[in-house]
Formats: sequence, C-alpha cells, structure tokens
Amino acid sequence: MEYFRTIDISTTEQKIHEYLTLSNLDKFSSEIFNLEDPHENEAQIGGIWGEFTLIRNKIKGGCRFALLECPNALCWTITTGYPPDPESIVVHLTINRTEKDNEFIEEIIEFLDDMCQNLKLLFS
Repeated sequence: MEYFRTIDISTTEQKIHEYLTLSNLDKFSSEIFNLEDPHENEAQIGGIWGEFTLIRNKIKGGCRFALLECPNALCWTITTGYPPDPESIVVHLTINRTEKDNEFIEEIIEFLDDMCQNLKLLFS
C-alpha cells in the first residue's frame, strides 16, 4: 500500500537534508520519538507502533526513513524537485501489504497528517 501527501511549500533538497535529521525528529513528528541519543543516520525510536530502529538516508531530492524491524516494512520519503509536484514537498509512505485492517490504516493516516502539519511549520 502507498500513500502520498503534497505540501504546498517550496524548499530545496539541501534544506530537507539539513532540517530532517534524526536529532530533529521531534520537529517533524509528534507520533515517534528518540529513545536515546541518535547516531547520524540511525536511531532507536518509540511511537504508536512500538520500538524500532529508524534509519535515515539522504536521497536525490530529500530523505528516506525506514523502520528496520517493522513487519510491514514501513518507510517514507520526503522530497522536493521531482514529480508528482516539483514545486512542493512530497511525502510518500509505503508498506509491503496490499491490505491492512482499518485501525492500522487510520494510524498511518494520522501519522502522515501529523508529519505534514509539522513539516509545514518547520519549512514555513
């Protein structure tokens, strides 16, 4: 399953790399949090789905985040400069399932809505 959000804010790949660090996790998500001081690209986090190792990778256009131990292989990207909307921030989240129960889907939607709200504040 995949989910897209577009945030009508112009930014750059460099700003996404600079602002979206694991040390700044609380600035762009209220749903997940660091359990200990993060390393540059890896952190132990807690949140609505339990405890996981969260990794961050710089990618073309922005950053990719993934929950390593997640049985749904949940990951998301935050990018700019490319389709579907090169002038905006695009958040794209995926899981490795074609179907999930409604409660989990609602949690994903809440996670995305929270992240988008925080990204609007961070990049405005």
